Amino acid sequence: MDDNADRLRKIIHIDMDAFFASVEQRDDPALRGKPVAVGYASARGVVAAASYEARTFGVRSAMPSVTAQRKCPELVFVHPRFDVYRDVSRQVRAIFADYTPHIEPLSLDEAYLDVTDNLQKITSATEIAEQIRARIQTETGLTASAGVSCNKFLAKLASDQNKPDGICIVRPGQGEAFVATLPVSRFHGVGPVTARKMQALGIHTGADLRMQDLAFLERQFGSSAHYYYWASRGRDDRPVRANAIRKSIGAERTFSTDLSGESDLIEALEPIIEEVWQRIERADTSGRTITLKVKFADFQQMTRAHSLPLPVASRPEFAQIGRELLHAQLPFDKGVRLLGLTLSNLDRANLDHDRVPETPRQLALSI
Repeated sequence: MDDNADRLRKIIHIDMDAFFASVEQRDDPALRGKPVAVGYASARGVVAAASYEARTFGVRSAMPSVTAQRKCPELVFVHPRFDVYRDVSRQVRAIFADYTPHIEPLSLDEAYLDVTDNLQKITSATEIAEQIRARIQTETGLTASAGVSCNKFLAKLASDQNKPDGICIVRPGQGEAFVATLPVSRFHGVGPVTARKMQALGIHTGADLRMQDLAFLERQFGSSAHYYYWASRGRDDRPVRANAIRKSIGAERTFSTDLSGESDLIEALEPIIEEVWQRIERADTSGRTITLKVKFADFQQMTRAHSLPLPVASRPEFAQIGRELLHAQLPFDKGVRLLGLTLSNLDRANLDHDRVPETPRQLALSI
């Protein structure tokens, strides 16, 4: 538990709206109002970001490009410009720094801010959030959404509530009711596989999750049980960590049908490579160790890693090492249900993975 856990907190989560795609539409007026995907329109490409016009067709980030094109034949693909996105991200973080030094970036386009003791001596966290959103629009030409609450979990949920270009405030005492109506798939930390498992158990909303006792959650979800237990009650004591260190960046895919053919496995690895590299670029980081994860049809698991003396320098290098790790293990004598790739030994990263403490204190403050 951090030393300031007893202090009343005012937390803001700022999330840029369709960040990569919005930058492209800002810089090229011909793209405005059109469905835009940032990525590559290739057979093995993956959508890095989608404009809101594209999202109305069901196009989402991390979606294979061929799927996105099928959903939206008029989709316009734009190659990513990560150097530009980083520059804009630095502009936005400079705005944050005018209000608080307590900034925990999650990626180029979102961050937590603790404004309990802020540099402008403004008592209302909501007013600070509105000032920041207005300055982002004026100084970058882009919009951002904000969530304001007394903890990180609620603030992040709230920032997604009124997108795009919106704000949502969850006041002390409202957290449990706010969480109750939301689908568990919206909870930060509940991925697609876990969401499906919860739904199979009859857990669809925060209220459903709150009805489960801790012993049941421990049996079903192991070490994540405490996080789910307290999240369903709108509780979270994690502090905003300005220098939080992330240990790894990765992605994995669980296949609807077990894969056994070498060509199928090699092809299945490509979108994972693309997704991980996009996350690396988004986090503005680099690392030295690449790890391949394989889970078989019988749920046995293996990992293989390769470490370099210097950080991975480019996507082609990352892709080559990932492919070599897989090739070295082929053929497998049983079906594969999951593949994953991870980059670790990171030089610089922004996300803290602390879990919710087992006995968080109830906080109360005026937002």
